[in-house]
Amino acid sequence: MDFQVPNTLAEQIANYLAERIMTGRIRPGERIQEATLAGELKVSRASVKEALYTLERWHLVEITPRKGASATRMDAGHASELYDVYMHLLMMLAARLCERWQDSDKQMMLDAVGKVLEQMRGPSTDIAAVVEASFGVMEACCEVVGNPYLTEALSNFKPAVSRAYYLGADKYRKGLAQTSEFFTNLPQAVLARDSVKAQALIREFAEHQKVLIQQALAS
Repeated sequence: MDFQVPNTLAEQIANYLAERIMTGRIRPGERIQEATLAGELKVSRASVKEALYTLERWHLVEITPRKGASATRMDAGHASELYDVYMHLLMMLAARLCERWQDSDKQMMLDAVGKVLEQMRGPSTDIAAVVEASFGVMEACCEVVGNPYLTEALSNFKPAVSRAYYLGADKYRKGLAQTSEFFTNLPQAVLARDSVKAQALIREFAEHQKVLIQQALAS
């Protein structure tokens, strides 16, 4: 990704750095020097600082007083902690979704799920496209539920979860059968307003994904 100055400069800097962190070009634990980065991108240090605060909110950067910013660690232990919190947020989303969806929401939700399943058809599967489509389902559900606090919390986890998927892409590819089964069964539980079943499906799938990511990072 080549850096281009946009209208919202700090956000674009954050996106630029997020991609470098998620793809491993900025390694876990590596320091991010404000002055060096500002000079490299030809932007102000204030814009870089604002971008780093965004990355901290996205769980990609740690900012330590008097030490500055560094990319967060991502090993098997950190991945486990990340998925535990993310899983419970998704379970909360599923519970609210079962309570609140209306007939007018049904097609939008099914279309979002259909995009995930469509990405998994064919001989070659683009893992990044599957992951992005999966987040599309989450975002559609957030729109239906309409809880801004839950939406913000889940949105802030998206970059860190994407990073984990990227680092464990080979393992994730081997688990596509479970992914397909999950996205086939989850809509049935939601449309039946079976909150217990929907949350159980999310817990089972998230635990499976966590194991795959842990194995990938451990190796």
